[in-house]
Amino acid sequence: MLRTEEMLLNVGPQHPSTHGVFRLVVKIDGEIIKEAIPVVGYLHRGTEKLAENLQYTQIIPYTDRMDYLSAMTNNYVICHAVETMMELEIPERAEYLRVIVMELGRVASHLVWFGTYLLDIGAMSPFLYAFREREMIINLLNEISGARLTFNYMRVGGVKWDAPPGWIEKVRDLVPYLRKELEGYHNLVTGNEIFMSRIKDVGTYTKEEAIKYSLSGANIRSTGVNWDLRKDEPYSIYDRFDFDIPVEEKGDCWARYMCRMKEIEESIKIIEQAVEQFPSEGPILAKTPRIIKPPAGETFVRIESPRGEIGCYIASQGKKEPYRLKFRRPSFYNLQILPKLLVGQPIANLIAILGGIDIVLGEVDG
Repeated sequence: MLRTEEMLLNVGPQHPSTHGVFRLVVKIDGEIIKEAIPVVGYLHRGTEKLAENLQYTQIIPYTDRMDYLSAMTNNYVICHAVETMMELEIPERAEYLRVIVMELGRVASHLVWFGTYLLDIGAMSPFLYAFREREMIINLLNEISGARLTFNYMRVGGVKWDAPPGWIEKVRDLVPYLRKELEGYHNLVTGNEIFMSRIKDVGTYTKEEAIKYSLSGANIRSTGVNWDLRKDEPYSIYDRFDFDIPVEEKGDCWARYMCRMKEIEESIKIIEQAVEQFPSEGPILAKTPRIIKPPAGETFVRIESPRGEIGCYIASQGKKEPYRLKFRRPSFYNLQILPKLLVGQPIANLIAILGGIDIVLGEVDG
């Protein structure tokens, strides 16, 4: 008989494979994980407490730093919450610009996940291809917002700037290119036997468990739950577009991979329709006071980010700063199921399972 002893192993905190400054203390017996304890907080910024001393417009740049791969969506959720309290009507042209940049951001975010996930598992080429296409999207977002990562583009009542001349045409031209490259990703990766054997039937959970753990995004849709706030609780102008919600049934890493890859295609559909419907003229900002002061009261709004359901709660006393601000961050909730998934797994599967959840630590730690 081979005698083994249990050992405590620190995985992280460092960026490669743990997707941020995330520490995971695992108890292993040989190569089998007996217990896993996530340790978060290394990136804590105190966004919600800082917001209590900031004017509403000043809070927007802080949302860029939460999920820094999805800054446009984060910008939108805080603006949407304030606009809901103020009952603002957003100009149509601004709404189209918002949808286009949010969906471009969703594609860019999924490309980062695709590339880094394959890199985690041991494939180099997909990472390079994914970042090539992401760079094209980032260049477009840079052109419209003046930044490459922390965009700070949304404003209460609309957007900061109008699209520069020729920008919409550039987005239109990008659509067929992205479709072609997405097909190339499937040819390169999706049918690869090594990749399939590496993630199929790994990190599996049921629909009931996904609901119990408050999972969202691809993490819940991979179990057969057809839930996407863009369809089920439409916001902005998403009800004007024809798109599907990709759903898988198995609840394993493979199902989550397929959901996100199909979501890229659906986002491309939305972008294509938004560009065709884009108003030729009109304002990009509603009439708002110079200093934003929502009426006293409270509100909670939620939208669909690339990682799932992000919510924003605001309690207002009618002042220029919120009395209380709280974000519901999807990565934090999606991470809760990780210890359960890791118990009984070989250590080699740890990175595949963690990468399959798709977390951003800036969002987990706040």
